Amino acid sequence: MTQTPQRPVRLFSRGSFLEHSRTAEILRAETTGGILLIVGAVAALVWANSPWSDAYAELRELTVGPSAIHLDLSLGTWAADGLLAIFFFVAGLELKREFVAGDLRDPRRAALPVVAAAGGMAVPALVFTLVNLGTDNLSGWAIPTATDIAFAVAILAVISSHL
Repeated sequence: MTQTPQRPVRLFSRGSFLEHSRTAEILRAETTGGILLIVGAVAALVWANSPWSDAYAELRELTVGPSAIHLDLSLGTWAADGLLAIFFFVAGLELKREFVAGDLRDPRRAALPVVAAAGGMAVPALVFTLVNLGTDNLSGWAIPTATDIAFAVAILAVISSHL
């Protein structure tokens, strides 16, 4: 009787097809992205306001990227400019699909979301302007406008099944 040699079990070997498919399905779910964004924001807020806030500031200012093409930016800049640009690109593609082939192709059904989106941009900018009207600091009004949609989409992704 001959024995066949068994292959050694590797610690980080690739999982089975079912494990791979299930992991990919979980990572593609909208709720997973929303939960990761909310958990990351809470962790960053706690860390930035903790006794270890200096380490947070140092990490945020860490410069990475190729300097030959002027992309040697801080991690904070990469997050603010790079990741938000990708987010708005994807959100714009989804919005275009809804206007072309989805529920928003009927102007009557699209009226309320369009007005809500305009208000969602105008109201934070107006509140910021009113709060800072007496100061010389009116240059940051676009910040609440750009970041609130990411958190709104994340919260809606997490609780959408309960609405």
